Amino acid sequence: MIFGSHKDELPTPDKALAGGPEQMPIPTEHFVNFHPLAGPFPEGFETAVFAMGCFWGAERKFWEAKGVYTTAVGYEGGYTPNPTYEEVCSGRTGHTEAVLVVFDPAVITYEDVLRIFWENHDPTQGMRQGNDRGTQYRSAIYTTSPEQADAAARSKVAYQKVLDEHGYGAITTEIAAVTDAAPSGPPAETGEAGPFYYAEPYHQQYLAKNPNGYCGLGGTGVACPAGLASAEG
Repeated sequence: MIFGSHKDELPTPDKALAGGPEQMPIPTEHFVNFHPLAGPFPEGFETAVFAMGCFWGAERKFWEAKGVYTTAVGYEGGYTPNPTYEEVCSGRTGHTEAVLVVFDPAVITYEDVLRIFWENHDPTQGMRQGNDRGTQYRSAIYTTSPEQADAAARSKVAYQKVLDEHGYGAITTEIAAVTDAAPSGPPAETGEAGPFYYAEPYHQQYLAKNPNGYCGLGGTGVACPAGLASAEG
């Protein structure tokens, strides 16, 4: 079998699964707010991608926020084109479970979106989140502009300071840019995360369709400081 237990180490590009040529079918509209899951999106809106453990609960955190236009779950930061959920869970694609967030910056700033990310998971756990273990559960911020990359890096420094005060370890969150091509090495080292691949339709807005579904998401209880993205790095 190619599918084994969860892995704690990222594969190298030459060891990753080959993937396939066909992308997943994308539902025409969001199950909760009825907006499209794929672009083009309204002019002036921004997109960002976050990974913070199981994407079911993570997506709900974002779609509940005022100013978020739409969300979708998928796979980011790996090498295998058009991966399936089973392939990602094998640890042999390099991807992490991620959430695409489309938001109106006139209503919710990127800094506020970052705050949702930091406060709703533990970014110090490496290749796991709670009881969920494996590379697909690692913490990551995938940016779509230089401005987002700068704000994300600064927020990481700011949040590390307050985590230090509360006895937490080093943040393991990787920060990399969403790109058209897969990275030639680990995203945190290359600075490139590759494309966002939409996950299977049944995963989209899963907890709205299955209210009693599993959600292992949990934060540290440590609030982000005000102005976290403008803190000096």
